[in-house]
Amino acid sequence: MIQTVVLLLLISCAVSGAQDNPNGAKPAQCCDGSMFMTVGALTEKVANLMDKMTQVETKLDNTERELTELKSIIHGTPKVAFSATLYETGSGDTGPFTIAAPLKYKKVFSNFGNNYNPATGIFTATIKGMYFFRFSMFNNLKSPPSSVVSLMKNGERVVSVWDTAGSDINDMGSNAAVLPLEAGDTVYVELAANRVVYDDGMNYNTFTGFLLFTNV
Repeated sequence: MIQTVVLLLLISCAVSGAQDNPNGAKPAQCCDGSMFMTVGALTEKVANLMDKMTQVETKLDNTERELTELKSIIHGTPKVAFSATLYETGSGDTGPFTIAAPLKYKKVFSNFGNNYNPATGIFTATIKGMYFFRFSMFNNLKSPPSSVVSLMKNGERVVSVWDTAGSDINDMGSNAAVLPLEAGDTVYVELAANRVVYDDGMNYNTFTGFLLFTNV
């Protein structure tokens, strides 16, 4: 702003000096030595103000960085964790279904952040980051075994546990994965079509997950 005023002042002086006075008098010398001294002083002030603005901007940048670090220390990593099992009460088979379907783990042990929905069996990420998931499976109690479950991310199979061969009926397995998730991604355990799992008060079938760290 000050630089603009100085420039306009110099232009005004140059124009007035080039014009003839109607009475033949010598035009006023607005751009005499004192005027140039004033311009020089203004230019110096402009330079000083620009230096001060640069210093202020640097301090603001440093303050914002320190504030971000302070928030990180105060709030830490967002807390997301859940664990659930199939039945709230009772016992029995889940399945078979004619199509593959998410298992609904209705008895919730913990659900910090409320990202897991027991009504659907689906975990929905609200924070971008790396997550750990683990699930366990107990097969059906009738021979032959007929149990196949998979960990699914956005409808795509990640890892599985299965038992469809042999004569014994008391087999159990588990699997796990670390997954990068974007906000809005879904993770669930899917029971394959025409397959069965069994559970009771011992809580054999579980689904657990938690946020390891954010990735923003």
